[in-house]
Amino acid sequence: MQNNKFFIYQLFPRLIGNSVSRNKINGSIEENGCGKFNDITNDLLKKIKESGYTHVWYIGILAHASTTDYTAYGMPKEYPEIIKGKAGSPYAVRDFFDVDPDLAEDIPNRMVEFDELITRTHKAGLKVVIDNVPNHVARNYRSVSKPKGIKDFGEEDDSSIAFSAQNNFYYLPGQPLDIQLAPDKMVSFSYNESPAKVTGNDCFTNAPTQFDWYETVKLNYGVDYINGNAAYFDPVPDTWKKMKEILLFWAEKEVDGFRCDMAEMVPLEFWQWVVPQVKVRFPKIIFMAEIYNPSAYRDFLSHNTFDYLYDKVALYDVLRDVACGYRPSSDITFTLNSVGDIQDRMLNFMENHDEQRIASDYFLKDGDKGKSAMILTCSINTNPVMINAGQELGEKGMDEEGFSGKNGRTTIYDYWSVDTLHRWNNNGKWNSKRLTRKEKELQDFYSRLIRVCKEEDSISGGLFYDLMPANYENSEFDSTRLFAFLRSNKKELLLVVANFDHEVKDCTVRIPPHAYSFLGIEDTGEGKLTALLKKGEDELLFTYDYPFRIKLDPHSGEIYRISFL
Repeated sequence: MQNNKFFIYQLFPRLIGNSVSRNKINGSIEENGCGKFNDITNDLLKKIKESGYTHVWYIGILAHASTTDYTAYGMPKEYPEIIKGKAGSPYAVRDFFDVDPDLAEDIPNRMVEFDELITRTHKAGLKVVIDNVPNHVARNYRSVSKPKGIKDFGEEDDSSIAFSAQNNFYYLPGQPLDIQLAPDKMVSFSYNESPAKVTGNDCFTNAPTQFDWYETVKLNYGVDYINGNAAYFDPVPDTWKKMKEILLFWAEKEVDGFRCDMAEMVPLEFWQWVVPQVKVRFPKIIFMAEIYNPSAYRDFLSHNTFDYLYDKVALYDVLRDVACGYRPSSDITFTLNSVGDIQDRMLNFMENHDEQRIASDYFLKDGDKGKSAMILTCSINTNPVMINAGQELGEKGMDEEGFSGKNGRTTIYDYWSVDTLHRWNNNGKWNSKRLTRKEKELQDFYSRLIRVCKEEDSISGGLFYDLMPANYENSEFDSTRLFAFLRSNKKELLLVVANFDHEVKDCTVRIPPHAYSFLGIEDTGEGKLTALLKKGEDELLFTYDYPFRIKLDPHSGEIYRISFL
């Protein structure tokens, strides 16, 4: 059976390679340091590969606005008042044809260093995913690295009118930009923008607040939002053509996929136009959409557009609530049913740069308590799974870095080093000597889980059968804190049971006859269960009349191979 399942390691070079151990709140790059492309060594990539991952999503690659001065290298002057944090948001891109100079050891050769990173990653047997940020750009966007013949965004705009389908930006004629920031965020304001451009989060006012994406401006794809969302797609809007050139530029560098930021804020018609054209030249490249509107899911998967979509508002949100004890585990069934026909096209995760760390005080306070959710996330279907760097070490994300603040997330705005990653780094040696025993055990758990889910054909390419309905009336199965299902490739059968409770669960799991027939399993006499995650566990024997009894640790679970004697 073909193995289609892949695992993505989300890695922020600015953070993962930083060797500075002591950071200053709101510190500069000189004070707090910054990881580099070259810090992502062959050794690190080998360890990622050995842990079972198939892809690395490098975030923060594109040149984005920061407070660090690179004018000596021909880059535009920066304005701190329109930048979030000292390092700036990776999603406020200031040059789509350049990589971030913060990440280079030799700044004039920064693109060469990134090209070498792509080569290293591929040689390690891993594929490369980078961001595409189609909805907005940095307030002071200006490309100094664009290829010959390419016009800049806004270069030929008519800023005297609010909307034109051939403008790259939306304008507010006669209204200068007047950002409204809280007193503690105010800095000397020298940046001038008149007329004001519309802010990236569809904020059609010249006075965006600190709660808006005030550091960005919205790109115009031919939709007149002020006048009833009227669409003008013929002739093809200029922004479409420019974004196509950007996608092709990076595809030609042999990246293997794009994670498309806030894809649903861009007209679906654009994606239906551009993705097939990119895939004509690069048929194996993948497109993953950050999307939060379930009613649009199937549209964004149709017409040869996106390969995968974020499964945030469905599976992530429900698993988070179940893991925290806010909802019964039986609710997972209803969530899976809502995307049943496209579940294999959903990108599953329990952490990313936008979400709070599992081990943070705002989530489960302990990385070990996320095991049950991760077992289910990884094994529920054939779809891809993403893990955020540090998640497998129980990183808490409880630092007060500066702009980001103490919010349970690892900052994307500040120069910083992450404690667990810094200790794992060991100045480029990438080993676990300075990790605690608990951190090593959690890292080992993630590696075992990923390898099992990738290597077992029943998970990577098999069928799914939900056992919850068959166990609702089972007095020896707590359907409010347990979740059970089968995976099978018609030759082998796996049972997955997750325990979301804070106590040990001793239970039986009923498998109805229909499950065997649905999965194409014929011999269902006496059998045994072999644990795949917890090596060394005693095998469990069972017969049809005497079902097996299993014991599950708190916030954990197991994947069992069912063999018939």
